[in-house]
Amino acid sequence: MKSLQDLDIFVRTVDSGSLSATARALDLTPAAASAALKRLEAELGVALFVRSTRSLRLTQEGALFLEHCRPALAALQQVHGQLQGGRAGGLRGTLQLAAPSDLGRNVLLPWLDDFQVEHPGIDLRLQLSDRMANVYSEPVDAAFRYGKPQDSSLVALPLSAAHRRVLCAAPAYLAARGAPATPHALADHDGLCFMLGEDVHDRWRFWDAAGREVQVRVRSRNVSNDGDVVRRWALRGRGIAYKSFFDVAHDLAAGRLVPLCTDWVTETVPLFLVAPSRRQLTPLLRALRDFMAGRLQALADQAPGRT
Repeated sequence: MKSLQDLDIFVRTVDSGSLSATARALDLTPAAASAALKRLEAELGVALFVRSTRSLRLTQEGALFLEHCRPALAALQQVHGQLQGGRAGGLRGTLQLAAPSDLGRNVLLPWLDDFQVEHPGIDLRLQLSDRMANVYSEPVDAAFRYGKPQDSSLVALPLSAAHRRVLCAAPAYLAARGAPATPHALADHDGLCFMLGEDVHDRWRFWDAAGREVQVRVRSRNVSNDGDVVRRWALRGRGIAYKSFFDVAHDLAAGRLVPLCTDWVTETVPLFLVAPSRRQLTPLLRALRDFMAGRLQALADQAPGRT
């Protein structure tokens, strides 16, 4: 389908920033790829790119077209793959995902492998960063994100609404410094803190059995903008961390980290799969959401203390 390929060439060129790179990826000549873009522009009656000898830049019309083209292309490719492969119930296409570094490396990565085993017609493009991906402007179909987005125009599919943080430290640290009996005692310990931009998350909140809130400002011995680094510091006995349970679930199960103050209620950090619009919610993305929600629920059932 030439028209489908033209759309694919357009999206790939935007993502790579290079028409020649797109041509190489699709085993086309640069002239053929250029002709596809010109054909698409002729059909639309607008210029999609501002061209120079060294770069391609989207026009305002091109940016608007990209917003609608990306989800439409994903849906068309999925249907086309099913028809070509004769697998009416199969899922095909490319999923472009973003996720926090710690969650992506230590939890989602093996599950995404399992998802692809179940659906071998799926390709993945995975971005890992603790910076929040802009699902409007970046080449991302959806992003795994802690906390409900403040932007009400985004579509947030819940994956684990009741998920909480866990206070934890390595056995070596506890042997040297002792375990805090209550959150108040954290003032006498070394905190391992996450930083987003200039904001250091060093104010940790807890609730006692009566529902009274306690907020503790910890001494930030080590601070990083990468959640996985905070986890690694905790594993090496450098201090106490206040992590998403999902990020350290396997470490807790293996005894590499020990949960602390488990009779206190910790902060809720709900996890969502966020997409820019409902048009983006293809059957492929919905299948991923259902798959991940099931796996996350099974993992959440292992959380220590009160949930």
